[in-house]
Amino acid sequence: MQAKIETVQTLLDALPYIKKFHKDIIVVKYGGSAQTSHELKAKFAQDIALLQTVGMKPVVVHGGGKSITNLLSDLKIDTEFIDGQRVTTKEVMRIAEMVLSGEVNKDIVSLLNSQGAKAVGISGKDADFIQAVPKDEQKFGYTGTIKSIDPQIVLKILDDGFIPVIAPIASGGILGHPGFNINADLAASKVAIALKARKVLFLTDTPGVLDKKGELINTLTIEKVEELKADGTISGGMVPKVDACIEALRGGVKKAHIIDGRLEHSLLLEILTSSGIGTCINF
Repeated sequence: MQAKIETVQTLLDALPYIKKFHKDIIVVKYGGSAQTSHELKAKFAQDIALLQTVGMKPVVVHGGGKSITNLLSDLKIDTEFIDGQRVTTKEVMRIAEMVLSGEVNKDIVSLLNSQGAKAVGISGKDADFIQAVPKDEQKFGYTGTIKSIDPQIVLKILDDGFIPVIAPIASGGILGHPGFNINADLAASKVAIALKARKVLFLTDTPGVLDKKGELINTLTIEKVEELKADGTISGGMVPKVDACIEALRGGVKKAHIIDGRLEHSLLLEILTSSGIGTCINF
């Protein structure tokens, strides 16, 4: 009986957050270990399905860098990184689109569908949803920077009761152009801004932003993030993630979260509990 009472109490604790975020758009950048572990993939799908069931409007933006690298390796195609960013040759672009828009995107759609949450997979090429320009054509090839986003197709999918699953491939805006490979963190940020999302959450392979002692920082302001970047506390792969958070906040998103995708039900723990589990960044 005690276990049943605790279950009811957990539901009651979540109720204020369910009410607060009802009908709000929540953008989730899905990647890292959460995208490669079979167990975590199932838990992620359950979380997204539950968020939709209680009235929120989840939107998934996914990466797939490891899958791209693995296929390139299998095909014996060299791949190069500069400052942590993939150099996307025309050949690599074909593989990136094949993996992201085909394999990874449809796998996530199938996962969500298996939980009863009907999902629709798209890329930035659909309806010219995301248009981009070269980041630095000589240096990075078909790695792009987002120029514009027309959110109408995503809003239509949401209005029809489906969950959009977005591959970060952008249109080049020219007939016959192969498109652009977009950093998934930055794509999630730009999509959140365009959709006027309430929150954007980034699933990572760390607990969140850590201090110099390696301990989790639960809450940060934009000003504090800049200080931690300046003194080297925030460095390496965490820098583009906090930059994506800041961009989203300055674009009108109310809160940005960096959470540990290696933990089961991390999305629910962050959104539906008072303490959360990761780092929340706001003004």
